[in-house]
Amino acid sequence: MESVISCRNLTHYYGKRLIYENLSFEVPKGRILGLLGKNGTGKTTTINILSGYLKPRSGECLIFGENVQNMHPALRKDIGLLIEGHVQYTFMNIAQVEKFYSQFYPKWNRDVYYELMRKLKVAPGQRISRMSCGQRSQVTLGLILAQNPELLILDDFSLGLDPGYRRLFIEYLYDYAKAENKTVFLTSHIIQDMERLIDDCMMLDYGGKILTQQPVEKLLNEFKRFTFKVPERYELQDFGKEFYNPSLLRNNVETFGFFDKNDAEQKLKQLQVPFSDLKCESLNLEDAFIGLTGKY
Repeated sequence: MESVISCRNLTHYYGKRLIYENLSFEVPKGRILGLLGKNGTGKTTTINILSGYLKPRSGECLIFGENVQNMHPALRKDIGLLIEGHVQYTFMNIAQVEKFYSQFYPKWNRDVYYELMRKLKVAPGQRISRMSCGQRSQVTLGLILAQNPELLILDDFSLGLDPGYRRLFIEYLYDYAKAENKTVFLTSHIIQDMERLIDDCMMLDYGGKILTQQPVEKLLNEFKRFTFKVPERYELQDFGKEFYNPSLLRNNVETFGFFDKNDAEQKLKQLQVPFSDLKCESLNLEDAFIGLTGKY
């Protein structure tokens, strides 16, 4: 598949602190990819590199086949970027801010903007300074979609939105991206929202290790939680690389893996673990994230 984003061997430090080393990934055209990771793993750093605001210590980031550090301005207009989630020039009203931004984008589609405003039930003359935080974020989204970009980069896209506005944001963005075959790269701390929206997820660990990058449906079909009992005073051992983040509470063990119950049983027997009452559970995306990255 054609890649809209191609990052190769990205390495970056803040001072002497390594953020990641030799991070490489691709984002195919027409896919919605969610970047997940704990605080400090480099999610916002990646967004800043993709937007061209930050130059990595080494490696390169290509968007539409061009290095973002010296991308032609005409090509950069095909990138819609949401960083803060709020509109500048809040003294303007809904109609004025649309007219202002439209002058900078040759592919401007005002119908997309006003359709979202109608869903918000705001009048063209309503001043942005008198809108709620959630409504302002929706206005920002409307302005980004009206740019008609081929790629949308959204950092913590649901920050500050209540559940109703988050759901509106997600549904509208998903329908738009699929109808127009847009590519979306986004982050969010609210993983339940991501599960409703994204096609693929990439989970980032400290140091730039990619724990997984695959379709969400495939991940949730294959990654399972296993619980079982062990004898009293059993000491937790190394279960090997195939089991993720085993933990022991009293005589109950919890761990995760990319296999089914029968495979788990065979692997535990090979490891000579004295287990009983083995259970296998399917997961939602938030549980899968905790299973891969650990609770702490």
